[in-house]
Amino acid sequence: MDAEGLTFACATAAEQRVARRAGLQAARIGVRGAAGLPDGRLVSFGLAGALHDGLRVGELLDATRVVDAAGATLWEGATLGVPGAREVTVLASDVLVHDPSERRRLHEASGADAVDMESGVLAASGRLAGVVRAISDVPASSVEGVDETVHADGRTDVLGLLRWVAVRRGDAIRSMRDAMTALRALQGCAA
Repeated sequence: MDAEGLTFACATAAEQRVARRAGLQAARIGVRGAAGLPDGRLVSFGLAGALHDGLRVGELLDATRVVDAAGATLWEGATLGVPGAREVTVLASDVLVHDPSERRRLHEASGADAVDMESGVLAASGRLAGVVRAISDVPASSVEGVDETVHADGRTDVLGLLRWVAVRRGDAIRSMRDAMTALRALQGCAA
């Protein structure tokens, strides 16, 4: 993957740390770009949720398209050439999609393989150069409430995280383990 001249736009502080450890120029843009977008050519970089059962936790994605819920193309381009990554279509969403039946419906309606909340915002900027994501959850994963663990600017909401773990202990622990698996895969993608 040639990262020259690209800024890897990350929603969260954890994703930004991973990008920097991988030697990439990274900027934290927050959830749905709430913290603002940097100048230049951007890569949507971070975690994504699978919309069908054909993807596994930790699988790397290198998108060629970003679409809306109806399947309309918001961005289209070549992959960035991430070794071992699967070529996919990513669905741009305004909300965390945690319901398995809604994930399957969105897959059928849009043709997308995975969903994230930043690629659509970056596509709308006209400066999206690619999308590199890793699967952190699959349709069977129980991630309800995970959106309460992150502030809009991408920092961890410690109280929200503690509440989530207290209320959904088993699901939260599995989700955190799966997120770590995905983050490790992302860190290795630039090596």
